Amino acid sequence: MSTPLDTKIISKLAEILDRTNLTKLEYEDEGCRISLSRGGAPVPPPAAPLPMMPAAPVPAAPAAAAPAAENVPAAEIDYSKDPNAVKSPMVGVVYLSADPNSPDYVKPGDSVAEGDTVCLIEAMKTFNPVKAHKGGKVSKILVASGDPVEYGEPLIVIE
Repeated sequence: MSTPLDTKIISKLAEILDRTNLTKLEYEDEGCRISLSRGGAPVPPPAAPLPMMPAAPVPAAPAAAAPAAENVPAAEIDYSKDPNAVKSPMVGVVYLSADPNSPDYVKPGDSVAEGDTVCLIEAMKTFNPVKAHKGGKVSKILVASGDPVEYGEPLIVIE
């Protein structure tokens, strides 16, 4: 007997695909496998904030916030080859704390030791800890909790 597809899951996966520059997303649960892909070039990250800027009461504030969180790594500083950057070991959704009521694992200015958990990546309903690859001081957090991430994407910079 086949299990009916849960359209909520498909909608959520499609929503993640729309919000990110991911080109392919796969999901498997209890014998049901869903694979979504987007043809053509990936949607650039600045495309999402543009419609939101006119709706903002003060255009300067979103413009200042966007480069710090999204555009700085891609447009001005490329952290993908930075040896200080902790990179995502897999495709998934990043979480900066164990649960919504807990404090973040790290914040800028915190000192970490090699092997300390700095965030979690959820993939296939499993939360995987991401560990610091070296000790030092957290200088930047390049993602927000709930952001979809790709393999190798820089997450946190440790100086």
